[in-house]
Amino acid sequence: MTRAFTPMLAALLLATAPMAANAAEEKVVYHVNDSANARVAMNNVNNHLNAAPDAKIVVVTHGKGIDFLLNDAKDDKGELGSTIAGLTAKGVKFNVCANTLKGRKLDASAVNPDASIVPSGVAEIGKLQAQEGYVYLKP
Repeated sequence: MTRAFTPMLAALLLATAPMAANAAEEKVVYHVNDSANARVAMNNVNNHLNAAPDAKIVVVTHGKGIDFLLNDAKDDKGELGSTIAGLTAKGVKFNVCANTLKGRKLDASAVNPDASIVPSGVAEIGKLQAQEGYVYLKP
């Protein structure tokens, strides 16, 4: 028995075609607004890359979340610079909110050289989701 190619089926196929085309590229933005979650976030990112090595991952920070991306940052397990460098070598991008830096009276020299400064952390997350097709994860 053959099935008829109906207008409804055609509409469904057209609607899902862009999703299928984009499925090949996995893009994820991790949102960190509290550095107490930074180690968990980086472990999640590393696990994510182990499962999906070609995933494009951006970690966007603002507020207290920038602390782990400041020079010589440490947590209860030690320094974080080598972990950040290792993830950067795997293609992960780290973004720090300029508004937070300004509010805390910090200049760009305070930021880990593996991180980039973006005008606004929350605006960057919105742009990545709305304009660039990134999915959102909050560790």
